[in-house]
Amino acid sequence: MRSIAVFTAASESFTRHNINASIAESLANFRPVLDLARQESIPVRGYISTVFGCPYEGQVDPQRVVTVARELLDMGVAEISLGDTIGVANPLQVAQVLELVIHSGVELEQIGVHFHDTRGTALANVLMSLQMGITTIDASAGGLGGCPYAPGAAGNLATEDLLYMLDGMGIETGVDLAKVVEATRYIAPYLDHPPTSKYYQAARAAAGTEA
Repeated sequence: MRSIAVFTAASESFTRHNINASIAESLANFRPVLDLARQESIPVRGYISTVFGCPYEGQVDPQRVVTVARELLDMGVAEISLGDTIGVANPLQVAQVLELVIHSGVELEQIGVHFHDTRGTALANVLMSLQMGITTIDASAGGLGGCPYAPGAAGNLATEDLLYMLDGMGIETGVDLAKVVEATRYIAPYLDHPPTSKYYQAARAAAGTEA
């Protein structure tokens, strides 16, 4: 299935650094994209960065997140993804923001989460999201990712670590953990650092091979 994504943020400073536009300008720029996507019946996901904290502004008012989310949905975005761009969120904060977004009228099926594991809280934040009914979760093989406009931010939550937790909880994903490990093994030589996935590191150590 074809799908596309558009990116804005909950903080003006980050939006300026990331896409060289204000939040309002970014939303205006999305309109022709959404119009074309609608004509082609292509679903659009709207990413909101810096939901839980901004590298330039610090703490972000959750009401700003709600405002941006509602504007995106009113424009025709099929779902929104709430991003912890610099990896500062904790489970209590995740619950508070999700409650506000849900109470604003956004359906659970329209919400996804995107956590960076800068401070080691990504899996805990995913678990809280799951407990609140969120089932759309971003992750990347080996924990790849990051953002040049988020100083000090680590990569995304590793797909291997997420799958290991979900498999252990009896939650079916349809994703083969062993194949994701193999994908990370293929990518690893091209990186300038070892993959950050804890599961990948453990699997390679158990196999007696270097990451």
